[in-house]
Amino acid sequence: MADHPGGGGPAGPAPRALRVLIAPDCYGDSLTAVQAAAAIATGWHRSRPHDRLAIAPQSDGGPGFVAVLASQLGVVRRVQVGGPLDDPVDAEWVWDAPAETAYLECAQACGLALLGTPPSPQTALAAHSAGVGQLIEAALAAGARRIVVGLGGSACTDGGRGMVDQLGGLDAGRRRLADVELIAACDVEYPLLGPWGAARVFAPQKGADPATVAVLDSRLSAWAVELDRAAGWAVSAASGGGAAGGIAAALLALGGAVESGAAIVARHTGLDAALDDTDVLVTGEGCFDEQSLHGKVIGSLAAAARAREIPLLVLAGQIGLDEPALRSAGVVAARSIADHAGSVGLALIDAANQLIGLTTVTAAQIGGHRQG
Repeated sequence: MADHPGGGGPAGPAPRALRVLIAPDCYGDSLTAVQAAAAIATGWHRSRPHDRLAIAPQSDGGPGFVAVLASQLGVVRRVQVGGPLDDPVDAEWVWDAPAETAYLECAQACGLALLGTPPSPQTALAAHSAGVGQLIEAALAAGARRIVVGLGGSACTDGGRGMVDQLGGLDAGRRRLADVELIAACDVEYPLLGPWGAARVFAPQKGADPATVAVLDSRLSAWAVELDRAAGWAVSAASGGGAAGGIAAALLALGGAVESGAAIVARHTGLDAALDDTDVLVTGEGCFDEQSLHGKVIGSLAAAARAREIPLLVLAGQIGLDEPALRSAGVVAARSIADHAGSVGLALIDAANQLIGLTTVTAAQIGGHRQG
């Protein structure tokens, strides 16, 4: 976390300074969490130069997980792995040697952004997670005794089968990882199967049409039998098992455990201590909708802000929640970059400047100060 001190203002009495914590997630493929935090800080400073800004980019395990953690701990390593459609991609991961811990990100190996083409039913059927298995092998080769896999933003809905096959299958994979603490850092709470499962909820976002969703769901159901057998319990019904197209369920079957990706990043970025010294919390992501409140960064931050009675502002690419839902989540204001820019297209191609402008306007409207 970095401080961004205020500067000089116009002549006359300065407005009462606020302690502002800026803690966004990434904005899809438009802005990383680090870039978004810098844009918000710039815009806020323009309207309220006397405020004290603290910057703590966040991630829920999806795209940006490695980048955020790389700024806090360990050494970034790079390895070439097979992408979601087999084409080789360069993936980064973080090696924390003193802790013998590797931090991996599935989006680096099988992310939607790596398809090289708009998602379609064909890519939804073909995309796989083998590259995640290769990342795990790289971590094992480095001597990792703890492997944390950030999940989210995947192009695949293969239930982690590609990853498992890369490791030699379920039984061989369990043997290879028997002495390793394996953590699935999840961004959702949904299970592998059922109406709220990986195929039905997330596959449409990956290009799947209804017929393709049915095929993927059938594949997952058959694969779930093998996962449950290997694990000795119903990992297919576990909360969070549907993360990253079901990669989380496969990690559970390999002997892993599910943890909140947002909580892992919050711990390493000192978020709790920062919140104790905060008057206003500002966060954001690409699309703020109902899923944001279940395992993702904004949901985690909203709970923490409510507990401390800190006003929470959300600056998102688009807003998919109505006012009652926002109030229920403890969000005092939510603003859309698309609305500010006048179009989704401009919000995407000029994301940093539009976020700066939206923040400048939003900060200018802030007048109160939390007592205490």
